[in-house]
Amino acid sequence: MDNAPAYKIYGVNGPVVTVRGGRTLSMAETVYVGGERLIGEVVGLRGGETVIQVYEDTSGLAPGVAVHASGAPMTVALGPGLMGRIFDGIARPLKEIEAAGGFFMRRGINAATLDKNKKWDVEINARAGDFLNAGGIFASCAETPVVRHYALVPPGVCGTVVSVVPSGSYTADDTLIEIKDESGKIFACGLSQDWPIRRARPFALRRPPDAPLITGQRVIDAFFPVAKGGCAAIPGPFGAGKTITQHQLAKWSDADIIVYIGCGERGNEMTEALEEFAKLTDPRNGEPMLSRTVFIANTSDMPVAAREASIYTGMTMAEYYRDMGYHVALMADSTSRWAEALREISGRLEEMPAEEGFPAYLPSRLAEFYERAGCMDVHSGKIGSVTVIGAVSPQGADFSEPVTQNTKRFVSCFWALDRQLAYARHFPAINWISSYSEYLTVLSPWHNDNLGPKFAELRAACMRLLHEELKLMEIVKLIGADVLPDDQKLIIECARVIRLGFLQQNAYHELDAYTPLKKQIEMMDVYVTLYDRAKSLVERSVPVSRLTETGIFDRIVRMKYEKNETFEKYKNEIEETVTKIMNEN
Repeated sequence: MDNAPAYKIYGVNGPVVTVRGGRTLSMAETVYVGGERLIGEVVGLRGGETVIQVYEDTSGLAPGVAVHASGAPMTVALGPGLMGRIFDGIARPLKEIEAAGGFFMRRGINAATLDKNKKWDVEINARAGDFLNAGGIFASCAETPVVRHYALVPPGVCGTVVSVVPSGSYTADDTLIEIKDESGKIFACGLSQDWPIRRARPFALRRPPDAPLITGQRVIDAFFPVAKGGCAAIPGPFGAGKTITQHQLAKWSDADIIVYIGCGERGNEMTEALEEFAKLTDPRNGEPMLSRTVFIANTSDMPVAAREASIYTGMTMAEYYRDMGYHVALMADSTSRWAEALREISGRLEEMPAEEGFPAYLPSRLAEFYERAGCMDVHSGKIGSVTVIGAVSPQGADFSEPVTQNTKRFVSCFWALDRQLAYARHFPAINWISSYSEYLTVLSPWHNDNLGPKFAELRAACMRLLHEELKLMEIVKLIGADVLPDDQKLIIECARVIRLGFLQQNAYHELDAYTPLKKQIEMMDVYVTLYDRAKSLVERSVPVSRLTETGIFDRIVRMKYEKNETFEKYKNEIEETVTKIMNEN
């Protein structure tokens, strides 16, 4: 607002600016600081002082510089044109910023989130006289070849349609319908709407999770599944593969929409993600992967205050597509860098620190973020979901640090990355002993209906072998493997086959990067069959060495590289070989 009242800066402390006399400013209000109109947000009101966090570099600001109020909270423009683009932490498109200021972000650039000039071929679904509730669908357009964008009645608006434009080409700002509420007030509705990033979008009903997010990653789908609308955390030290694991989930999961938030990560990691997604073809429809992906990038060299806001920006976009009835997967990499931004800003605000210097409200902020996930009946009459997968980067791989411990309180799926597995080149480095998923019970009806009861039996048998191997390896470290009886040697050998052949997965291999659920069950069936038949041989005093000499164990390890189309034939050949060996001995 150019005619908004101006206030004067009293003090500057990094991204935190203090204003005196701003009694008409309100909490969470957006303000514009200085002649360059740097974007800021009110974060504190202390008597006659107002505290503002600025989302850009504050170099050069001094006492006496003007601060202008906007009268509105920090919002993001939602509409067609988000897919396939990359935004900064406060939803400014980086391509437009680059065009305006070069490779380095120039202060004060306020590029619009949506392209206001682009026209969309809109199909109008509403008619004059229709009654529409908040969240109702009244128009649609093809945002990308794979994403149909539905125009929604803004939350808080409902009434009778009094005017409608014909189907045709319109911009995001054009009025498509007008609605009159019970009081007689007229609301103009178009393809786009604004929404405060820190407020969750409303929904009709939260549903219990009842279907898994299928990722194609064997250790996740088979052992530690996450439900659609659920929350998962990937904690791990530097180099353990958090980012690559999230890339795999973004590429291969059966979510309709991907929102990827690079929060405080290195710029080269975001570059790698963008380059990979630009080249990747969506296996479900043959279209570019970017056609259903939104990127939020606030790298480690960008303003720390905008890093704190980036999580909420991405979540608001995810909720918007959820309200259209889509299943959205949100990747946050990483929440530790976000928590560090909270800590830095809290220190600037001179708040009382809690454990390891983090603010005392860290748990509540994490809860606010993860609680916005879920599977919902939305007001458009459809079912949509937001699944949150957050990476955690604990200092020194210490899982007892505050961010990891507080995250575990609010997630039901914990994929603990192990440094030793990563050093051994075992990827994904998800430790099958430390990890857990509380969704196994709630997803068991889905598994029984779609995969059959055999799935749970095979999973339990494989996990039992892995747990027994862990106990035996403690003995091996003390006295060696040679002194173990053959039945225990067989457990170690079969568990090795499961670890190398099933849990280890090559993200860059054409056939191994994604494994369908049907193939996963067949693979586990081979492992369990091998163990059962070999065990019967060992019970007849046949040494395990006779079995290993045949090479059958190594052949089964390589089974994962077989094509899905020929896997059934290959599986039968292996079972015949196993049976032949058993008969010969």
